[in-house]
Amino acid sequence: MGDIVVINAGSSAGSEDFTPEAIRDIGEIILHGVNIRPGKPIVLGWIKGKPILGIPGYPVSAFITFELFAKPLIYKWLGLEVREPEKLKAKISRQVASPAGQEEFLRVKVGKVGDQFIATPVSRGAGVLMSLVRADGFVRIPAMSEGIGAGSHIEVELLRSQEEIEHTIVCIGSHDNALDLLANILKKRYPKFSLSSAHAGSMGGLIALKRGETHMAGTHLLDEESGEYNIAFLRRFLPDQEIVLINFVYREQGLLVRKGNPKNIKGFRDLTRSDVVFVNRQAGAGTRLLTDKSLRELGIEPHQVKGYEREEYTHMGVASAVLTGVADTGLAILASAKALNLDFIPVAKERYDLAIPGQFFDTEMMQKLITIIRHDIEFRGMVSALGGYDISDMGKVMFKT
Repeated sequence: MGDIVVINAGSSAGSEDFTPEAIRDIGEIILHGVNIRPGKPIVLGWIKGKPILGIPGYPVSAFITFELFAKPLIYKWLGLEVREPEKLKAKISRQVASPAGQEEFLRVKVGKVGDQFIATPVSRGAGVLMSLVRADGFVRIPAMSEGIGAGSHIEVELLRSQEEIEHTIVCIGSHDNALDLLANILKKRYPKFSLSSAHAGSMGGLIALKRGETHMAGTHLLDEESGEYNIAFLRRFLPDQEIVLINFVYREQGLLVRKGNPKNIKGFRDLTRSDVVFVNRQAGAGTRLLTDKSLRELGIEPHQVKGYEREEYTHMGVASAVLTGVADTGLAILASAKALNLDFIPVAKERYDLAIPGQFFDTEMMQKLITIIRHDIEFRGMVSALGGYDISDMGKVMFKT
């Protein structure tokens, strides 16, 4: 048999894609475009008895299309059988919407909590290379489906061994940029272990704890009566569970605006202006509760705020919406404003804690993580450098049931 020609970045959805035309001039096009996401614009052709593959240049698209189309052909020529990927059943940690009409290959992190596997979606997008590096496997969302509901049982095609997955700490709850740094330092210090974060909001984290679906939850829920963070909610929602609550950071929350504050936004009262568009956090997020509290104190109803119904799941999602002009402002942490060079209008300083069930607190992987939080100078320096963080109580036990 002959050779195979693979043209990387040899297909796209744009008008500047000349690969199909070149193949057509000297051979024939067998197929141009398949109903998958990412990887749709792949080109399969034939020139002088040689197969030609034009695969998309985006890293994730390139990986998926090569696995689906090039690898089986190469194995066949070598007389080898393509091994089916190892698969396992897992529960999806949060809802995932997917456009109908295309089969989607969703990248997920997987961890074992108790006797069940929990799959957490990672960043989507064909160009997000780190989403592929961090992923433990893929979930195929059928073309005629519109997504997966939170708590659904799905099948994961693994990229790593099950043993590695069993050494993954699952964190479901409120998003914080410092968690990403913690995951990187954990892998650097203790390569055997990983940290997987799913951004489901503070209340989503407590619900995951109640259901036994996470090793820990990030939370910053303010009890208006006591003025205390998180403890009243643990007592209310998890009265029968042993929980250790440790502080992670104190952080500044505020309204993000584009550089120079072109709309001259000064506070929540400006959200009622007809020329101001807001971007919100999802229901159940601690930041959403802070938004609602601030509006309520000023007598502002949600329907008076243009964009109140638009939701993002992370602080960086809010910051990106403001940077790109999708919204004029949104409530998020100072670190996200600094990351995207936005201006920041302070609103509150809050306490962000990690709630850890007693049954997981003394495990080897959790103790390694806590050691980093309490004692790792490099990690603490990196968090401080993000801006807007107070680490004076980092790792301190704030409450224990």
